Amino acid sequence: MGDGASGRVTARRALLSVSDKSGLVELARALSERGCELISTGGTARTIAAAGLEVTPIERVTGFPEIMDGRVKTLHPKVHGGLLYRRDVPEHADQAAELGIRGIDLVCVNLYPFEQTIEREGVTHAEAVEQIDIGGPSMVRSAAKNHASVAVLTDPAQYASVIEELNAHDCGTTLRTREKLAAAAFARTAQYDAAIASYMAGAVLDEDEAALPDRLTLRFERAETLRYGENPHQRAAVYHGGPSTGPSVLRAEQIAGKALSYNNLNDAAAALELAIALGSGNRVGAVVVKHTNPCGASAVGGSVRQAVELALAGDPLAAYGGILAVSGRVDLEAAETLCAESSFLEVVLAPGFDGDAAKMLSERWKNLRLLALGELKPVSGAARSVRVLPGGALVQDADNAVPDPSSWTHAAGPAPDDELLTDASALVSVVRALSSNAVCLGGRPEGTGGVMLYGAGAGQMDRVASCRLAVEKAGERAKGAIVASDAFFPFDDGPRVLIEAGVRAIVHPGGSRRDGDTFSVCEQAGVTCLTTGVRHFRH
Repeated sequence: MGDGASGRVTARRALLSVSDKSGLVELARALSERGCELISTGGTARTIAAAGLEVTPIERVTGFPEIMDGRVKTLHPKVHGGLLYRRDVPEHADQAAELGIRGIDLVCVNLYPFEQTIEREGVTHAEAVEQIDIGGPSMVRSAAKNHASVAVLTDPAQYASVIEELNAHDCGTTLRTREKLAAAAFARTAQYDAAIASYMAGAVLDEDEAALPDRLTLRFERAETLRYGENPHQRAAVYHGGPSTGPSVLRAEQIAGKALSYNNLNDAAAALELAIALGSGNRVGAVVVKHTNPCGASAVGGSVRQAVELALAGDPLAAYGGILAVSGRVDLEAAETLCAESSFLEVVLAPGFDGDAAKMLSERWKNLRLLALGELKPVSGAARSVRVLPGGALVQDADNAVPDPSSWTHAAGPAPDDELLTDASALVSVVRALSSNAVCLGGRPEGTGGVMLYGAGAGQMDRVASCRLAVEKAGERAKGAIVASDAFFPFDDGPRVLIEAGVRAIVHPGGSRRDGDTFSVCEQAGVTCLTTGVRHFRH
């Protein structure tokens, strides 16, 4: 029954079939108390009946029992006819009456928990397949298509506002509400099918086919609306979902500080990626990031305090107001270092914080965001990078190649020892995290047992400018430093700038037609030159 003037439709019959029973009884009671007949299936019907509400089992509507362990129960003309027939078309109404099909005015369905099932450790393929819902999405789509006459609910979060509307309109819903619910329903079935498609691709395709499939399906769900984006005039939100194979700032527990901004999250993700890379093996990695570029970084075999101290000392001016990520748990000693009078940070993220350390940091800066990540498990599987452009997207493997000094070529100068190769490897990880064109200088301060970033040049239109900026930032520390470049040197002008500053080793991918010029100036100056064969552009 509908009100043509307002588009309001009274719910006389409702079909409820849910996996998640949250809020079910409250919704069912709100409908039942206003004279709406409740139709339901299996466990949903039992839950409603247990609450003392009258409910009609689905088999009484269809005249056919639920069969095949519930695989077939709602796929029936008396269900889909009741959802799909147009109330404003006399021929539809006549056919429905002739066939004994009664209208269904409200549908509440949330789907089998496929997404939760495939995230369970040790789940089998057979278990995953059994959680692919068929009848649920069919009912959702039927109801959403006919939203002119049918309200469709797909999420317990919708129940409260719909109950409020039922109360206000004598068990009726407005057209505007049904339109919004229909849009959410189609988004939900699209997300659900994307999850299934992604899982099936991973299960049946080989690694190359799965990395770049013919059709790319991504699924994200809005988790939070942010105050604004990179700038105040840009709207922004946080979405959860998509492939996830490692620690994430979006899933971290915020234990202190004010709300995170778009820029905080973006920078924190960049800091975390590099901190994990530097913290491999028995080392502790610490990284300070500004505008997604590391301005301080260290990898030490000692304490978290020492790693933090070296990272902050790399470029104290740039580190002010930055974001710090560490690969080890923050203890009181590390907190004391962070609380130095000259320091100021926006975010600190770590696997965890000792209680006294968190207290000290929160008392030092009441707005400082502290993010606890939990165990930093290594990234598994082939990660994918997606960049949306007008009209489509660019997709590639993530650049997570681990530096391998054993594969490098000694091209000029003195032969490297193991310590130089270890430190150069860490600096290659740092330069990989910088915006191209990128050059960074670093070394091992005496008595530290670890490597730190002295200076970096990033995001420049020519590599010579990056060399000059890195040398300027490093200052006197450039003498005896190790250099890492994200790509080859097209001419020997950049290497000359570095050599004049006193560096002792240059590591770059090689591959330029003029590599020989670079090798020659390094040989003449007694500077070690190593080529990695792996470029690390980051745009």
